[in-house]
Amino acid sequence: MITRSLNIGGLPAESDHLAKVNNPATGEVAGTFFSASSKHVDQAVSTAQLHQPQWQATTPAERAKILLRAAELIEANCSSMAETLTLEQGKPFPDSKKEINFGAEVFRYYANMITNLSPDVRRTSDPTISSTVNHLPLGVIGAIVPWNYPVDLWCWKVAPALAAGNAVIVKPPIEAPLASGVIADLLYEAGLPLGLLSDIPGGREVGERLVEHPGINAITATCSTNTGRQIMEKAAPSLKRLVLELGGNCPFIVLEDADIEATARAAMRRSFSNAGQICIAVNRIIVHDSIADQFVDALVELVKSMKVGNGMIPGIEYGPTTTEGVILKSQEHISDAINRGGKLRIGGSRLTGADFDRGNFFASTVIDNVDIRSLLATEETFGPVVGVLRVSNTDDAIRVANDSQYGLAAYVFGGDEDHAIGVGQRLQSGAVGINVNDVTELDAPFGGWKMSGMGRELGREGFFEMTQSQHIRVKHSQK
Repeated sequence: MITRSLNIGGLPAESDHLAKVNNPATGEVAGTFFSASSKHVDQAVSTAQLHQPQWQATTPAERAKILLRAAELIEANCSSMAETLTLEQGKPFPDSKKEINFGAEVFRYYANMITNLSPDVRRTSDPTISSTVNHLPLGVIGAIVPWNYPVDLWCWKVAPALAAGNAVIVKPPIEAPLASGVIADLLYEAGLPLGLLSDIPGGREVGERLVEHPGINAITATCSTNTGRQIMEKAAPSLKRLVLELGGNCPFIVLEDADIEATARAAMRRSFSNAGQICIAVNRIIVHDSIADQFVDALVELVKSMKVGNGMIPGIEYGPTTTEGVILKSQEHISDAINRGGKLRIGGSRLTGADFDRGNFFASTVIDNVDIRSLLATEETFGPVVGVLRVSNTDDAIRVANDSQYGLAAYVFGGDEDHAIGVGQRLQSGAVGINVNDVTELDAPFGGWKMSGMGRELGREGFFEMTQSQHIRVKHSQK
């Protein structure tokens, strides 16, 4: 069992509150941590402000060397960290290893980026004048990380911020703060100067203080849309830069000429991986009437074969929900969908038996003939539930897909690739997968439209979100 302290600028700190982290597969205590308060935020900000100018003054090559070393250390410690991640969050051990290794790649990506950035020289109308745009750090970044991917999204926020020359204060999730705390330690082991990174798990008080603190120059957060609204309100007085990746209700369009078996497999994985606790999980499968029966039957058969259980058991593909709240919301959405005429095809209740009774296990659920007004079709379930909506033509599929307040990710599957791409281009979404059930790419921007947020992570765009531009215009004595 792990017990972790607060990390303020690279030095351990404690608090008056020692909290527990429960294993969602067994209900047993997986570890403990000292929970931060607003005074710890103030201490972390003061420390960051003191040390950030020195970090900004280092060369990109110096910063890159530390980030590359951190990536190596993360990979070297992957197995032990993955065990911790599975015990605190619930996902299967192979998925935890995949998450941690991708986090290492994020650090490597931004290390290489900053050593390859070219001067941004702009054209001028006067040959005696030069015009250059510099990208300078914002200062101190506050990062709020969710519990569904507590290592991956921690790296998405911290790596570009440090690469750009900022100091970072992270609020990891209280549900799963253990594995990410190891990465904070590894960064200092890699040579990060003291004071530049704090990792302080805590509750609402910590998040609010981060957002309101006048010494924080920007907030990057992955959270629900409602929490995103609250962050905007509290950040408004100080006009902080905001990067918000919020909720989604992702559509998955199955065109008439789609490969039914392959498409059903892709939909199943994207609907139920990580127990559906993914912002880009499939919430709505929109299927052409002519193949709907065949598709739903194929999907149900695949769900029957899923290997669900404790993520530390070899061969397990799907684990428990991380929190009890996920189950309660899933049950609410299922009841609403059925009351509106939806047909429960599989799942719909807790899993029971010796392997499941002590954990947060809920059966992967497929509901057919879902009403477009149901909670399942209009809100983010964030659990192992997917609804099927039937349409008679492609235009109706696009209309139903776009009839949402969200616009984070969407998917289109069809045999005619050009036609599927054309459909994807008509969707109101920050990212679209065509015949692929994942839209995440390290060198491409990640973020949503509409109520799914603002700003972007990953890619060059994720780096520049952590900077502010400065235009230098010089009048020279000669051309």
